[in-house]
Amino acid sequence: MDHKASEKGDTAENQEANSLVANGSSKPDTEIKHCVDNGKSDNEGPTESTSSTSETTTEDSDLCEIPEQVEFTVVFNKNKHEISFAYDATVLELKAHLERISGVPQSAQKLIIKGMARDNVTLRNSGIVKGGKVMLVGSKMDDILAVKSAPKEILEEKNSSQANKEPLCMQKIHRKVLDKGIPPDAMPGIKGVKEALPPVPLSGMLNKHGGKVRLTFKPEQDQLWLGTKERTEKLAMTSIKGITSEPIKEHEEYHIMALQLGPTEASKYWVYWVPAQYVEAIKDAVLGVWQFF
Repeated sequence: MDHKASEKGDTAENQEANSLVANGSSKPDTEIKHCVDNGKSDNEGPTESTSSTSETTTEDSDLCEIPEQVEFTVVFNKNKHEISFAYDATVLELKAHLERISGVPQSAQKLIIKGMARDNVTLRNSGIVKGGKVMLVGSKMDDILAVKSAPKEILEEKNSSQANKEPLCMQKIHRKVLDKGIPPDAMPGIKGVKEALPPVPLSGMLNKHGGKVRLTFKPEQDQLWLGTKERTEKLAMTSIKGITSEPIKEHEEYHIMALQLGPTEASKYWVYWVPAQYVEAIKDAVLGVWQFF
């Protein structure tokens, strides 16, 4: 009987169980599946969490590195450029960008926002707003080089004028206008003071014929308007090659000014009784920082 019981214990079922034990997998199938599932959960769970955290960190980092942008329009001559630029960048950095777009060198650029924008001010503090408009005034390099290579006769006249010590106001050609005295409607002049151009045209001045003349500055069109009783002549700023001025003796609060419109002395447009405080602002508005005369 003992021998038969031993043989019964070696049935197929018992042998399968023994085989599992021998292979080191003695747990039931349900328990094995549970372990596998737990293993998968333990392995994959942290991986997904780590990946998500890494992606979020990268996205947050990228967002932090993008500066706030402002969109506005830059108008140069008759062209409009849609610009998107860092709001806290300086005006000088914007000029470097505009040089590539417009061909106007930084040193020859004037940006009109709320008056003349200073280079070290940020776009935010300069008054630029989303959808706003900025006027670019200046001359391209070709125009500047044309001025630098001015005809010899201009340089000769300049040297001759410097050699002539007689003040302009004492020369006969100018005396016939100055002897009429200060025009009754002349704008008040201030000696030894520099002021920005007023928001209204400069009026109450005289031309070489003794007629009334006014200067109207149009930076958005890059033009200077010479207005007389007969007509208004619209001059491109780039057509004015130079500006000379000199105080009027015994009336130093006013200047004689000449706009160089061509290569010879006869090409000068003379203006008398220009208020002294606006002389430098006129030169800056017309010639910018690249004054050669």
